Amino acid sequence: MPQVAARVSDEHEQWLKEYFRTKSAGAEFVVPWAVDTFFRSINSVRGQFSAAELKTILEAHKDVKLLPDQSRLAYLQLRVQDACELGMVNTKYGASKANLEAKIKRLNDTQAAALMIWATAYWVSKEWKDIDMDDYVRDVS
Repeated sequence: MPQVAARVSDEHEQWLKEYFRTKSAGAEFVVPWAVDTFFRSINSVRGQFSAAELKTILEAHKDVKLLPDQSRLAYLQLRVQDACELGMVNTKYGASKANLEAKIKRLNDTQAAALMIWATAYWVSKEWKDIDMDDYVRDVS
């Protein structure tokens, strides 16, 4: 089985040791669980958003460093609202701000976090560096 090297805080390391005896055992449980949760959540929102809405969400996460404690629905709502009101990003892609906000409001925190991770990944992942936004969005919608 392939290995993944991750950096964790001292607090997270202690937590993994307390709950799983070793940090390796904890990581072997937590990482696959997080990946499965991410893909289940992305699949649950698949098709709920138009391509224009997804591009708006993507643009709202450009140059954003996503932190775990900011991975909730309220943060997604705020980022998209700011992108629409301050940058008029929704008009750039032809998305209705009201419709997009209504769809986002129906998400739960896990779905919102997955959507934010998906959007942030486009900008930071080397995998998507040369991929057009339309192609990236097509994979989710």
